[in-house]
Amino acid sequence: MSLSPQVLTVLVLLALAIAGFALFVVVSNVPKGGRRLSQDRRAVSMLTNHEEDLSKVKAAIRQMAEDNRRIAETALGMVQRVGLVRYDAFDEMGGHLSFSAALLDGSGNGLVITSINGRQDTRVYAKPVRGWASKHNLSEEEEEAIRRALTSTQQQGPPRVRLAAQGRPRPVRGA
Repeated sequence: MSLSPQVLTVLVLLALAIAGFALFVVVSNVPKGGRRLSQDRRAVSMLTNHEEDLSKVKAAIRQMAEDNRRIAETALGMVQRVGLVRYDAFDEMGGHLSFSAALLDGSGNGLVITSINGRQDTRVYAKPVRGWASKHNLSEEEEEAIRRALTSTQQQGPPRVRLAAQGRPRPVRGA
């Protein structure tokens, strides 16, 4: 197959035009030397500032995690569960003036306080509680106070205790 000289000339001119256009596109997209250098410096500066900010954020997160761990450890030993039982210790007394109150941490350690009111005197007893139980003999009211403390949940804000059971937690033994 042979082509005429006019067709070959048109093809060569067309190829040169396409090559020239491609060169123009490549050259026009390459940034100018001064503009590129200033953009590079600004980008490096922004990246450096960003890296410093990230370092500060990481340090703050580490500090918050440490604070959170310390608070969680402290909270384990705080009174978290309270149970109260009011009753009449003697038949001739009314008004439920006697009470047993259990003040326990999350592991069931703490104490139960009992106040027995009579006509002539009031007696107060305190017994240690460890793992939701006591090595001392407990009255029915003291045992009920510990059961209520087991099922109590403390709300956010000022210390308030609800005695209604909402999801019975399991006692932790041997803590």
